[in-house]
Amino acid sequence: MAEETKNQEVQENESSEVQTQAAPSPQQENPEKFLEDFNWHNYEEGIDPVDDTKLEEFEKLVAENFVDTLDDEVTTGRVINITDRDAIIDINAKSEGVISLNEFRYNPDLKVGDEVEVLIDVREDATGQLILSHRKARVIMAWDRVNKAHDESLIVNGFVKCRTKGGMIVDVFGIEAFLPGSQIDVKPIRDYDAYVGKTMEFKVVKINHEFKNVVVSHKALIEADIEEQKKEIIGQLEKGQVLEGTVKNITSYGVFVDLGGVDGLIHITDLSWSRINHPNEIVELDQKLNVVILDFDEAKTRIQLGLKQLHKHPWEALDQDLKVGDKVKGKVVVIADYGAFIEVAEGVEGLIHVSEMSWSTHLRSAQDFVKVGDEVEAQILTLDRDDRKMSLGIKQLTPDPWTDITAKYPVGSKHTGIVRNFTNFGVFVELEEGIDGLIYISDLSWTKKIKHPSEFTNVGDKLEVVVLELDVEGRKLSLGHKQTESNPWDKYETEFAVGTTHTSEVSEIVDKGATVEFNEDITAFVPTRHLEKEDGKKLSQGETAEFQIIEFNKEFKRVVASHTAIHKEEEQQIVKQAAKKAAQTNDKTTIGDVNAELQALKDKMEGK
Repeated sequence: MAEETKNQEVQENESSEVQTQAAPSPQQENPEKFLEDFNWHNYEEGIDPVDDTKLEEFEKLVAENFVDTLDDEVTTGRVINITDRDAIIDINAKSEGVISLNEFRYNPDLKVGDEVEVLIDVREDATGQLILSHRKARVIMAWDRVNKAHDESLIVNGFVKCRTKGGMIVDVFGIEAFLPGSQIDVKPIRDYDAYVGKTMEFKVVKINHEFKNVVVSHKALIEADIEEQKKEIIGQLEKGQVLEGTVKNITSYGVFVDLGGVDGLIHITDLSWSRINHPNEIVELDQKLNVVILDFDEAKTRIQLGLKQLHKHPWEALDQDLKVGDKVKGKVVVIADYGAFIEVAEGVEGLIHVSEMSWSTHLRSAQDFVKVGDEVEAQILTLDRDDRKMSLGIKQLTPDPWTDITAKYPVGSKHTGIVRNFTNFGVFVELEEGIDGLIYISDLSWTKKIKHPSEFTNVGDKLEVVVLELDVEGRKLSLGHKQTESNPWDKYETEFAVGTTHTSEVSEIVDKGATVEFNEDITAFVPTRHLEKEDGKKLSQGETAEFQIIEFNKEFKRVVASHTAIHKEEEQQIVKQAAKKAAQTNDKTTIGDVNAELQALKDKMEGK
């Protein structure tokens, strides 16, 4: 048997050799190409070669039954099992994937068999497990949908989650988008909370990919329809047409009214014939009212409305019997520097000029007499119905104080007035309402040298005055204050007569001399050469000495004094006394005798 087997093997080898010789292999035919194509990796790893046909067949089966698990690619998987912590997902790969149940919090009803979108997060972890992510898949798909909605102007549904500064937060495909307050509706929104928790349609209007921000608008969806409605409504409008509308918005300059799909503006001047400060004095939000169309612009879709035009103009309804000289009552509505406007009837105003508020010729501001809201009575001075103008006066309701001025304020009479105003040349003093007089600056004081009236008195002070002049025709009074007292210079003319001597202190050294104050009214000037003392020195500031008046001018209030004249006069007196003594004794007086007397005087003055 062994020999038969051996013979059989030998025959097979021979047969193989015969076949080999009969059909040469590829490596025998082209050994260089065989070596170039030889799979040295499989040879080194001990992998048996596989027939190419079988390999292609295997790759085809893999492609048909397993997905290509690439990173950042979203695919659909099926839930095949749910544990306490994870969901097992079959994505038709070599192994099942795992997703934490935390990613399905939004879907508490997740069950086996549900299809979900997943993203391959980790192909294989340390245990060889395929890790998937549902949350990342949702984000990627959401951004794809948002981008598509923005690029193609598609309408999307969103859930309003909550309020935020300036608008709302809306959930769109799982992405938090911002809805500005101005984009909620075409009309102003006063209650944002009413939209929280609602699902609404939106349009994606802006995407910031860098900061991952999405802005949506609900207003954009209805604006196009509104524009078409506007064109249709405006095409049917006519000037003078009266429509019903609803107050939509109130501003400082006017009121916007919704006419049923299109808005019109009532300017503040077209709300009422009377003056108003703000439209909310006339209308309120959501109020329904009738308005008249004043004008409209089809191209710009602007409509100008009026409310006051529904009523007759007040001037046309004004009492026809009203005439110049009649008394009327009204409320102050506007004040200007030049006067005040009084509303005597709704929409009918008259002007009271400031000059017609008081008989005083010294005009003041209208605010000194009235304020806005005051109820006043006035007399009609002019009335022009064609131009719709009326002028009024208040002072005409009281007698003119200048009628009996000569009896009340004769020249020379004394009165007490109130300082009302200053000028560079004097002071205006009011004796009573409508009676003002002027005190010239020179008539304020007998003794003080006043450069400006404010140095002497203040506005509001009371002053005693004397009427100096009275001009009834010119309605002018000339007053004096100093005339209420006797002129002290009449007394000083005797007290400080030329040659009188007074003792005082040198107050100040000035140019070309010094000043000496003898009392509160008399300040004398001492020339430099008259400051010389007996020893040849000059008096200094603060030094006390005797002075002799050498000039007194009552008219110009000028007083000049001299110290030098004091000791010069004493020298002359000694000479006269020596001569007189010599004559009485018949003695012969010598020059030496006179000098001796002078020296004695000098020693006396120096305290020797």
